[in-house]
Amino acid sequence: MARKLRVQFAGAIYHLMNRGDHREDIFLDDTDRELFLETLGEACTKADWQVHAWCLMRNHFHLVVETPKANLVDGMKWFLGTYTSRYNRRHKVFGHLFSGRYKCLFVDGSGNGYLKTVCDYVHLNPVRAKLLSAKHKLCEYPWSSYGEYLQPRSSRRSWLRVDRLLGEHGILKDSPAGRQQFQKSMEERRSAEDGEAFEGVERGWCIGSEEFRKELLAQMSEKSGAEHYAPEIRESAEQKAERLVVEELRRLRWKESKLAVTRKGDDKKLHIALRLRSETTMTLAWIAHRLKMGTKTHLSHLLYWHSRNKKLTILRTDPFYARKSGGTANVCNARRAKAEYQRFQEVSRFGKEGP
Repeated sequence: MARKLRVQFAGAIYHLMNRGDHREDIFLDDTDRELFLETLGEACTKADWQVHAWCLMRNHFHLVVETPKANLVDGMKWFLGTYTSRYNRRHKVFGHLFSGRYKCLFVDGSGNGYLKTVCDYVHLNPVRAKLLSAKHKLCEYPWSSYGEYLQPRSSRRSWLRVDRLLGEHGILKDSPAGRQQFQKSMEERRSAEDGEAFEGVERGWCIGSEEFRKELLAQMSEKSGAEHYAPEIRESAEQKAERLVVEELRRLRWKESKLAVTRKGDDKKLHIALRLRSETTMTLAWIAHRLKMGTKTHLSHLLYWHSRNKKLTILRTDPFYARKSGGTANVCNARRAKAEYQRFQEVSRFGKEGP
């Protein structure tokens, strides 16, 4: 079964989310929530993870995790599997608890505000879910790391790291004054939230600079296989296809504008299309649009006639096949195919039979 590619590297930061199977509850009471956090703490100890933010909802969870080692997959496998086993034993049930594989968003940790955006999104989740009314403060939701950010270091869980998020809020010191400033900043963010700032967190696969995005795509291009799928894989494939087009244009000494003025069935264009079909997973529609070759149906016909003409040429020149069949039929077939192909090219060029 196709699955999403997981790219791991030392120092990576991820926004992780998973829901209950069929959107059912994954926490039935506060004991389950404490069990989840206890298991998360064990996972952090085993994998050396650092958690920047967390939030537990009724049927899903959010985590912002930094992995000093490239071990996200192994860590999540142990963490989710262990919590599921403990949950099932406690409630005397069996089977899946979570719905498929967890969602994973790459976060740029360069200090340019991307980590702040993701952590704020996680901490404001109870507000978006309408679990807090306007008269309630954000810290009144008990199952979020936000409340721990407002407490002194001794009162926090050991695996929660606060310095990076405070720094991106412009708070240089983890002090009572700094924590008060953080609370004020978050309440202001809460009142000003319009949802647009978090669109990339909700719908994207990566939040960061263009350079960060390109580095990830390069890694995905090297590691992805036929068994993987995801928007980022499609983007990586398109990036590779664009690189091949640029290579071919450079080889032909063509400018980009040459594609638009060259006829749709040109042999050089067809050569580029053949290379894209053999070396990438791009669709006929994408290739036809990119190379200005008309519709995907037209390109399909061009590729078909090219393949047929090539096969008949091989048959005509094959000594063994020629001896076996007398050669006459093959020569006639090859000539007929060549004539049909030339006629098709004329139609492609002028839109009707003949010039």
